Amino acid sequence: MNKPVKLVAIGNSTGVILPKEILAKLQVGRGDSLSITATQDSIELRPHEADFEAQMEAARAVMQRRRAALRELAK
Repeated sequence: MNKPVKLVAIGNSTGVILPKEILAKLQVGRGDSLSITATQDSIELRPHEADFEAQMEAARAVMQRRRAALRELAK
């Protein structure tokens, strides 16, 4: 689906109005949280999963601590 969306002022911030088809596809509604990921040439929206975020934070911490070992494994 390629559909333009509107940016609107929300206080001092800017928000996006998502079409109902997108909300239905994501299975989210008003008041739910989304996770946004920036890729090289786009963004990705997903329903927010607190467990996934906690797991990713733990993985990032391990990767930071074991940076040298991971670099050697990548060779």
